[in-house]
Amino acid sequence: MKTGALITMLSRGPIAADPGSTERRLAAATALGALVIAAVGLVVLGPRPDLASAAGRPGFWLKLAFPALLALAAFVASCRLARPGARLGAAGWALAAPFVVVATLALIALAGASSGGEAWSLVRGRSALGCFAAIVLLALPGFAATHVAMRSLAPTRLRAAGAVAGLLAGAVAAAVYAFHCDEMAVPFVAVWYVLGMAVPTAAGAWLGPRLLRW
Repeated sequence: MKTGALITMLSRGPIAADPGSTERRLAAATALGALVIAAVGLVVLGPRPDLASAAGRPGFWLKLAFPALLALAAFVASCRLARPGARLGAAGWALAAPFVVVATLALIALAGASSGGEAWSLVRGRSALGCFAAIVLLALPGFAATHVAMRSLAPTRLRAAGAVAGLLAGAVAAAVYAFHCDEMAVPFVAVWYVLGMAVPTAAGAWLGPRLLRW
């Protein structure tokens, strides 16, 4: 911008920002990431043949609700931290709540196991490493989209902003993967889904100062 144009713009006084622009940008990035993740999951993992019968079991909906609610909380947190000087506030409690609920249910399930072997089986499942790897890899498109959107805004707490943007991508990826995953045990979800989402969250915190600097 030339000096004359800058002086003219400043002389016109402050210009009110569109109050909904932050939410719209992040919502568009989240939706784009979700569509790409869903397409990749469908192509790579394929449709689940017993989806209709699985949907009739409470474990399926719990497995889906956990990352879906976490994605909603991460979206709200991302919208807050996309603004200069903002802090998480109550959004931090909203982020913690799904983890607390799932951890509590997992501990109850483990306490009810008849032996240590059964408890370990509930944690390990049949596809532990595959689940972890799938969530991490599926999160990549969403990670790129949310960080591009965050960079176009005005975050100042760059590590925190990068972390919640990464968590948003990881939670969306986990929610999409839940449609393909045939595991139902809550301890499995509490361990491997959380570990899968932790990777993009940690990557966002680490890369935030580099990717989101403005």
